[in-house]
Amino acid sequence: MIKSMTGYGKGEVPYAGGKIVVEIRCVNHRYGEISVKLPRQLLRFENDIKKRVSQQLQRGKIDVFIQVEGASGAGAPTLNLQLAFGYYKALNSIREALGIGEPVTLAMIAGQKDVITLATDSEAPPEEVPQELVAALDEGLQRVEEMRLFEGESLLADFLKRRSTLEELIRQVSERAPSVVGECMIRLKDRVASLLSDGGLPEERLALEVAVLADKCDVTEELVRLASHLRQFDETLARPEPVGRKLDFLLQEINREVNTIGSKANDAQIAACVVELKAELEKIREQVQNVE
Repeated sequence: MIKSMTGYGKGEVPYAGGKIVVEIRCVNHRYGEISVKLPRQLLRFENDIKKRVSQQLQRGKIDVFIQVEGASGAGAPTLNLQLAFGYYKALNSIREALGIGEPVTLAMIAGQKDVITLATDSEAPPEEVPQELVAALDEGLQRVEEMRLFEGESLLADFLKRRSTLEELIRQVSERAPSVVGECMIRLKDRVASLLSDGGLPEERLALEVAVLADKCDVTEELVRLASHLRQFDETLARPEPVGRKLDFLLQEINREVNTIGSKANDAQIAACVVELKAELEKIREQVQNVE
C-alpha cells in the first residue's frame, strides 16, 4: 500500500480538568526524523513518545507538538506574603529615590515573579506516561495515517498512469529494434565492402566484423532487463511495507537501461522514444520522493 510522507493529524483528550492536545505534522525526508515539543511536566516522556511514533511512521520529517490546555486541577493559588512585602518595600524605595508621586499598587506587587503561584508549578511530574497522552497521541497518529493513505492513493493512480505510458513507449522501441539491427548490418556491410573492394578481406571475415559491429546496435538485453525492472516496480507498489527507497532504486536502474538504449540504437525513432521515456521517469522520480 502506497503511503505519502506528507500528513497532518490532531488528537484531543480530556486531562486534569482541561485537555491534552497533540498535533503531528509530516513532510518528506530521506530518513525518519522525529522532533517532539512537550510542556515541562511531560518532558520525561519524550523518548517514549518518539518510540511510539516511530512504530507507525518510518520515514519523513515528523514534528509532534503536545500541549496541556486549560487544566483546572491545580487547586487554589499560593501567595508568598514575605516576597510580596519585599517587593512593596523595594518599589517604594525606587519611587522615593526617583521622586515619583504615583503610589505602589496591588497590581504592581501581584505581577511580580513568584508572588502568586499555582500548585501545578510545584507538583511532581507523573511517573508513567499518562493514558490520556497515549490516547491523544494515537488519535493524532490515526489522522496522519488517514491523510497519508489518501494522498498515497493519488500517487498510486499517477504511477499507474505513467507506468502505462512507459510500457507503450518500450513497446514501440521493441518493435523498432529488430529493424535497426538489420539496417545497421546493411549499412556497415556496404561501407566496408566499398572500402575493401579490392578483395583484400575474406568474405567470412567481413561478415564476422559486420556482425560484431551490428551487435553493438542490438538492445535486446536492455529491453529484457527493462521488462524485469518494471515487473519489480509493479510488485513493489503492491507491498504493504514502506517502499519509497526501493522504488527510487528501481527507477535508477530503469533509467540506466533507457540511457544505454539511447546510446546504442543510432535511430531517430528510438531516440524520440528515449526522450519521452526519460521525461516520464523524471516525473515518476519526483513523485517517489514523497512515498514512505
